[in-house]
Amino acid sequence: MPVPPSRSRPRRRRIVWAVLVALVLLRALWVSLTPPLAAPGDPVWQLDAPGAGGGAPLIVTLRGTLLSDPQPTGPDGTCRALLQLPQGRTELRLASCGGLQQGWRVEAHGRLRQPQPAPHPLLAGPAERLRRQGAATQLQVEQATVLARPPTPLADLRRQLAQRLLAGAGAERGGLLAALVLGSARVPLPLELKEAFRAAGLSHALAASGFHLSVLLGAVLPLGRRLPRWPRLGLAGAAMLLFVLLAGPQPSVLRAVLMGGLALAVLESGGRGRPFGILMASALILLLWRPEWLADVGFQLSVVATAALVVCASPLEQGLRRRLPPWCPGWLAAASAVPLAASLWTLPLQLFHFGVVPLYAVPANLVAAPLLTPLTLGAMALALVAVLVPPLLGLLLPPVAWCSGLLVLVVKGFAALPMAQWQLGRPEPLLVLLLAAGLLGLSVPGPAGLPRLGRRLAPALLLLAALGHLALLRADQLVLVHQGHRDLLLARHQGRAALVSLQADGFSCRQARQLATGFGIPRLDWALLLDPVAPAEPACWQAQAGLVLASADGSLPLQPGQWLGSPGLVAEPLSADSRAISLVLGQRRWLLLPDRQALRAWQATEAKAWDGIWLGVLPRRPERHAVTAASRGAIWLSGGGPADGPPGWSASGPRGWLQQGWG
Repeated sequence: MPVPPSRSRPRRRRIVWAVLVALVLLRALWVSLTPPLAAPGDPVWQLDAPGAGGGAPLIVTLRGTLLSDPQPTGPDGTCRALLQLPQGRTELRLASCGGLQQGWRVEAHGRLRQPQPAPHPLLAGPAERLRRQGAATQLQVEQATVLARPPTPLADLRRQLAQRLLAGAGAERGGLLAALVLGSARVPLPLELKEAFRAAGLSHALAASGFHLSVLLGAVLPLGRRLPRWPRLGLAGAAMLLFVLLAGPQPSVLRAVLMGGLALAVLESGGRGRPFGILMASALILLLWRPEWLADVGFQLSVVATAALVVCASPLEQGLRRRLPPWCPGWLAAASAVPLAASLWTLPLQLFHFGVVPLYAVPANLVAAPLLTPLTLGAMALALVAVLVPPLLGLLLPPVAWCSGLLVLVVKGFAALPMAQWQLGRPEPLLVLLLAAGLLGLSVPGPAGLPRLGRRLAPALLLLAALGHLALLRADQLVLVHQGHRDLLLARHQGRAALVSLQADGFSCRQARQLATGFGIPRLDWALLLDPVAPAEPACWQAQAGLVLASADGSLPLQPGQWLGSPGLVAEPLSADSRAISLVLGQRRWLLLPDRQALRAWQATEAKAWDGIWLGVLPRRPERHAVTAASRGAIWLSGGGPADGPPGWSASGPRGWLQQGWG
């Protein structure tokens, strides 16, 4: 029986739209996964030129325009800033943040090098970060000269707003107010405050997004309610343009503005807007323009969280109203549905990118919601006062700053609760897909949701994802991360872990913390630091391990007859004059030989068979036979490459990792 034309047209239209969406997403995925090629005049080609030194730093002088104010990179006072060159970009590494501003033309002289990639998938590397920003090199600046100071009204306005709010209300309260207007990317917020907002599940309040735009439009649109159509649209357009100018053209900002503009256009034309369709249209338009934004974490979280609100916030509210006890206030269901929907839908992304879940995100958002909206509106009003009538800022700032301080107390209170950041580890991509499919099956409502079979399978998918990830977390595993002269060995046993590090510096500590977080380890059983120099940041190590053993006077932290361990994880020294270590991991015994002295000391001991051997230095040819004969399993070598060791040996390369697991 032929299908009537009236029915076949909508079906053909849906097929066409599905094909277009698939093509856009495939293009964006391809661009995101393909390494970008540097422009012909980019300075990276100077490093690859013949006679450039084989990747060694190159002394150069570059001229360009600063794309941002220098931003601090750590506690040592160093800073970084992107420099736009005639062809390409580079990142300036500066000794201090003062003296340079966004928009200035500068001449920078120093050592040019390529940024180093991350040595392990769970660690952050400058190469990956700069690739997202369109830069392929870093310049360690030795001398910087300002060539021109062209007018930069927007940058000056942002800087002036932030400085006045910071000066009037302090680093925390003023920084929070400035972030509610400009976004945290443009405000020097204290690191402790950023971490507290992240742990409480309120990071979205600091990032310029759709919430801030909705507050702004909620204040502006009523003012133009009685105006004719075009002046009313002009007022809304001016508000959205101002929002983009202040917060900058970030992916989440442009998504919110484009979605708001499309929604206003549909409503003013007399049509009936479908929020999910408007969201998808906005996202696809942006991906057509900038397909690499598909890999941007902020863009992903913004789109997914907004989709959660427009698809399942209302059904969740209705379900909560039916299930909450009668004595609960009526507003509780509506207030809980929004953060609950956003938290559920963004959970796979949170785990995939960070391996951490803010456990108290829903109650924290419930408590903070009555403060956030008036505080955001008050911060925007203060920004207007700071620009137009600065003398009034001193009179109007104290009550808003007090409200800001109250929000800071709420955030820090939730961040200080036990397990505020639930470290579940970063699951495998397949498990993330299973988790996302299960959550969609349970939360997508009505006829627009998944088929009945999908709903029945959703709990099984969630259970399969949870059991698979739990099995990976509890498996025995040894991981080596090597970069330059630094080596980290992380031993995991039944959900617990211990660490052996050759260096005790702060950088190694921060790398160890990222690695442990990615593997879902909230706290190490113990950490053994084989550096003869005492730790530069002992508090960093002590914060992530139950027991830290390090050298204080150049002597070895472990002597013969001593051992450091917990059930299934034990380290013992082999001699009194070397750093050779016997590491027990479950039922397996590994030999750790960090240097040549440790190799010689091991050869002088009684011969044993080891389940694995790690070498921090390439043995000489006669020594290789002894190492090969002593190992029943893997032989790892830090540095070098496949050709540096005999067959069957594994080398990490100059920056890389090796891993072996047992079920």
